[in-house]
Amino acid sequence: MPHNGAMNYDHAFHAGNHADVLKHLVLLTLIDALARKPAPFFVLDTHAGRGDYALDSSAAQATGEAALGVRRLHDWSLAQPLLAPALARYLRAVRPALEARRYPGSPLLAADTLRENDRLACCELQPEAAQQLRSLFARDPRVGIHQRDGYAALKALLPPKEKRGLVLIDPPYEAQLAEFDQVIDALKEGLARWPQGIFALWYPIKQRRALAPFYRRAAALPARSALVAELMRHADDSPLRLNGSGMLVLNPPWKLDESLLGALPQMGRALGETHDPWRLDWLRREST
Repeated sequence: MPHNGAMNYDHAFHAGNHADVLKHLVLLTLIDALARKPAPFFVLDTHAGRGDYALDSSAAQATGEAALGVRRLHDWSLAQPLLAPALARYLRAVRPALEARRYPGSPLLAADTLRENDRLACCELQPEAAQQLRSLFARDPRVGIHQRDGYAALKALLPPKEKRGLVLIDPPYEAQLAEFDQVIDALKEGLARWPQGIFALWYPIKQRRALAPFYRRAAALPARSALVAELMRHADDSPLRLNGSGMLVLNPPWKLDESLLGALPQMGRALGETHDPWRLDWLRREST
């Protein structure tokens, strides 16, 4: 969703919305799973954006999306006797920024989880956003900033020297459904170069039936398994608004589905305004 190669999209209008909540909860759950083993890991964020967003900016105030997203979820959580571990983990990660009226993008959230020998590569095509990333991480040798097209980075930066890791692909989808062709091709390229890597793709949902070809093509990708987690704020009956979003995870770590199954219903109760606010489905599951 942050802009990379898209001239019109500005994530400052959408930071902390329901899509960010889902995306970043899944991202942190994946990185935590990698960190359970001692060997170093690598994270590639192909569409990194600015990395840090002011929620009291004119852009954020114009849409109010954070108020209906992360702020609503945070306020809802305060009255709950028991939160799912993945949801509690996400809220702990974003709370300091919220108290400062900011929202951390995926680069900041990922960097905060890195250990000494882990690495993060952030790709951002827009000069201003790339410069902000350089400023954010100027003193962190674990983080590399690349002002380049995120899709091209899959060829340039994979496979990494580390054997383990994660690729987050989060494009702006300014080309609407046509972008899904590009993301499927990118996933094929990434899997060919790094078959054992975890690949996490964020995608928008307006009308879910329009995504049927995407689901079929995702299920046919050469990964061991493919899991989708979706969070709906509105019913998927209008093509004119972002009704929800999803995360496609290829080669998910062990028990990712169990972690998300605890968090998604709570997120749906807090943020959803539809009778069917969440979905967790295997498009293909590795036989055991």
